[in-house]
Amino acid sequence: MSNQVILVDDQGLKKVMVHYAASKIVRNAPGVVFAAKLTDTSITAYKSGKVLFQGGGAEREAARWGKIEGTKASAKETTKGDVLPDHLAKLSVVGSDETGTGDFFGPVTVAACFVRADQVELVRELGVKDSKQLTDDLMRKIAPDLQATLIYSVLTLKNDKYNEVQARGWSQGKIKALLHNQALKHVLRKMEDEKPDYILIDQFAERGIYYNHIQSESEIVRENVLFSTKAEGLHLAVAAASIIARVAFLEEMDRLSQIAGVELPKGAGAKVDEVAARILLKSGEESLKSLTKWHFANARKAKAIAARKRK
Repeated sequence: MSNQVILVDDQGLKKVMVHYAASKIVRNAPGVVFAAKLTDTSITAYKSGKVLFQGGGAEREAARWGKIEGTKASAKETTKGDVLPDHLAKLSVVGSDETGTGDFFGPVTVAACFVRADQVELVRELGVKDSKQLTDDLMRKIAPDLQATLIYSVLTLKNDKYNEVQARGWSQGKIKALLHNQALKHVLRKMEDEKPDYILIDQFAERGIYYNHIQSESEIVRENVLFSTKAEGLHLAVAAASIIARVAFLEEMDRLSQIAGVELPKGAGAKVDEVAARILLKSGEESLKSLTKWHFANARKAKAIAARKRK
């Protein structure tokens, strides 16, 4: 049985207790302040600040919390987020990513994708790398091969629904968290009895905040979940998910452009304001609202431009 010990301060101990609260068990032993049992790991926390992990998943769980006592760091924290296991890029991983959150026009899209260890080289051969290094046109060409090869799920939150939930007080963080959780659930179900080594979410919120956003969900993906920024550069599963999500965004932008009768620009800059003002003058406020994330400052700017042009 593998044993790992970490040393945490009071705040760290509280975080450990909160994280494993759903798996808490009673363990009456001297100095024990908390204990939990996962399917492959037992966790015992002591008054001294030491936390003992025992079992097949001991190294994995200990790595979530920092340096293992008596050793050098067991994993390199190359980006903001969780301490990641060694050789993550070569493991079987479900990755998730989103796009469209900073665009005035168009939807929010989220995709999750499973890449087995034996598929990593194939996915690389298909042209997958950090999506920030790829053009939209190239991603459109790559996405069909990925969808034919990999288990994936892609969700598109159209503007009408986005504006509805945003008006009810949902933040973008909550919207993204719910979509990520849903996409991950879909992929895990499609995998049936197959299990990934890890689930890697491109981080947009701290772990506790993410799970707070989705606490009311009846089914929440928690097991072996890692969060990291720049995750598309850490495993091809996230890079593939990023490409699939981006192409879903582009396809919805194509559809909306046809409705608007003009090619809708991406982003939220001055060009966006000008095109929005033209649509406002031509088709009215409700039409523009149906194409956009209405709470963005671009809506106010477009109205101001339209008002000047009417004079």
